[in-house]
Amino acid sequence: MKKTIIHPFPPLYDERSRILILGSFPSVKSREQRFFYGHPQNRFWKVLASVLGSPVPADIPEKRDMLLSRGIALWDSIARCDIEGSADASIENVVPNDLSPILDTAEIRQIFCNGRKSCEMYARYIEPSVKRQAVCLPSTSPANAAWSLDRLTEAWREKLTPYL
Repeated sequence: MKKTIIHPFPPLYDERSRILILGSFPSVKSREQRFFYGHPQNRFWKVLASVLGSPVPADIPEKRDMLLSRGIALWDSIARCDIEGSADASIENVVPNDLSPILDTAEIRQIFCNGRKSCEMYARYIEPSVKRQAVCLPSTSPANAAWSLDRLTEAWREKLTPYL
């Protein structure tokens, strides 16, 4: 059964952020933890740690530190939607997030979207107002089983490295 859910936690960024990575909408586990990519099967933290040459962060403070120390901001394309569980395919009645607080504070050099749904939502609802294209990265979600960890890491490394 679908529920209307408002994004339950704020974006992660500071004035040193140069890269913005947008997910679609937080999973049930992420909503419970009130932080990004909380599902233990999501490969986001492993992929990003490998790209950055860092150990995989063990907790939220380490995750924050790893990202902010490397100029990476995190947020999601969707502020509110109707969703069933964590399924991106079930998302309806979207209200997009306002990126202006991030874009007004930090000199974001490139916006990336983690997965197709985030890219679709960004292109439809956000890009027309910010007038900046985003680069679509393959999803780190466990639902994207066609992509191995190594393949994801290489794809992310290729796209992110020029901006790090």
